[in-house]
Amino acid sequence: MNFENRQVKLGVNVDHLATLRQARRDVQPDPVAAAKLARQAGADMIVVHLRRDRRHIQDQDLFTLCRLRGKTHVEVCTDPALLAVVAKAKPASACLVPERPGEISTEGGIKLSDGGGRSVGRAIARLKKAGIGASLFVDPEAAAVRMAKSLGADTVELCTTSYAAAENPREAKTALEKLDLAAYLAYELGLRVHAGHDLDYENVRPVAGIAHLEAVNVGFSIVARSVFVGLKPAVAEMKKLLAL
Repeated sequence: MNFENRQVKLGVNVDHLATLRQARRDVQPDPVAAAKLARQAGADMIVVHLRRDRRHIQDQDLFTLCRLRGKTHVEVCTDPALLAVVAKAKPASACLVPERPGEISTEGGIKLSDGGGRSVGRAIARLKKAGIGASLFVDPEAAAVRMAKSLGADTVELCTTSYAAAENPREAKTALEKLDLAAYLAYELGLRVHAGHDLDYENVRPVAGIAHLEAVNVGFSIVARSVFVGLKPAVAEMKKLLAL
């Protein structure tokens, strides 16, 4: 594979547009309208997280997004009730993520040990039965990548939190090396490789340079940038950073 002049795909998460809407229980800003603008600006897929508390994306948002042209990718925990909604909506793909009540954002990769793998395996099987591509959000550790493969996942999304939170260049380099090794292992095992969490305009480019990485998912930083420049320019700027 030639890694020069490649274009890493961009998944744009529109959750925080929905968060703003839900603050007033209004109809604006509409995440579906945001998805259309993001696609016009170069987004390769639209990402949403369907949570138990429905604090941003609502069921109807997901159903409407899945009817639009283009790929919709949903993040969801292994709660059977949520999986039933996802199976009915039929996005192109779904990523299983951990979810803790009261968390501000996802707090690392999904746990696959101490019995966690059984519920994840059942969730993967349910997604595949519905014709939905199955991804796992995992920490960049060899054991997690291997477990993802054994459970039947098609894709791993590597958690980039440790890299993004690095306090100095040495820590960032070490975290990036772990991501690179995890991506290589995933590729060798036949898994597709995505990455995401806490990525922004300042730190995304080194991650995009990881060999075998197909896509990054970015949300909050794009929405925050859009407050000042508009959504289409914010997406286009991020897309440009992914061209290698």
